[in-house]
Amino acid sequence: MGQKVHPHGLRLGIIYNWSSRWFFSNKKTYRESVYEDAKIRKQLMDKYSYAGVTDIMIERAIKKITVIIYSVKPGMIIGRGGKGLEDVKKIIVSHIKNLKDEKQKQSRIELKIEPVKKPYTHPYYVAQSIAEKLARNFPHRAVVHSTMSRVMEAGARGVRIQLGGRISGAEISRREKYFKGTIPNSTIRERVEFAKYPALTKSGYVGVKVWICQA
Repeated sequence: MGQKVHPHGLRLGIIYNWSSRWFFSNKKTYRESVYEDAKIRKQLMDKYSYAGVTDIMIERAIKKITVIIYSVKPGMIIGRGGKGLEDVKKIIVSHIKNLKDEKQKQSRIELKIEPVKKPYTHPYYVAQSIAEKLARNFPHRAVVHSTMSRVMEAGARGVRIQLGGRISGAEISRREKYFKGTIPNSTIRERVEFAKYPALTKSGYVGVKVWICQA
């Protein structure tokens, strides 16, 4: 059987940087920080999915934690007068253990919201948009082909989309693969990004996987 590897993990440390950037020599602190970052990232991605969050970077220093959120619609996170930023900080604070009190935690958190200029070059946003349309019973082939055209128009070299499950309410689950352009799986110097997202349809979950080769 062919052995599969995550495209981002294959290139990590070569052309991609880590999503969490910090270092601890203490094993317990290291373990807790990894777990905290995972919880923060998952909750923010789930809560602000409507804002098109594509990635979250977390940097830790001795007395400071910097969280960078990349969003297609940053205004929906920031809110009127920046009120939304306080909600984001509360979520982050709720997962951090190594600071003494809430005021101290909030003062040590630096929050940055970065806009995403070309959303259709980010596989997570593409997979999420496909999943949302499938959940609303849009024809899957029309959705996939129109999405691939938008990805190529945004400047990508290639795109691959895979659907798996009871597609369009079929009795038997199946997988369908769609390609456009070039997707080199093993060439490390190529910027290939990958993401997956579940689509909850009336017939059950349909998995959406997206690979995009950046220009």
